[in-house]
Amino acid sequence: MVTTLDSAEGKVKIMGIVGGKGFVRRLADMGLMPGKVVEVVSKGPPIVVRVMDSEIAIGRGIARKILVEVLNG
Repeated sequence: MVTTLDSAEGKVKIMGIVGGKGFVRRLADMGLMPGKVVEVVSKGPPIVVRVMDSEIAIGRGIARKILVEVLNG
């Protein structure tokens, strides 16, 4: 597992989020939650993540707290 900050561009599966309930809820409201497959579109900064049909820009601090598994293909 790596963080979104350390992953390469491409598809990743969110495995966990490091933070308090409010932080986790805020990310969930944006569609970023454990179990979700998203695509890292740009390493920026900011880091741009595609969630379904939307692209979300997140800062390095937030990206550092999202644990992901890199998916092949």
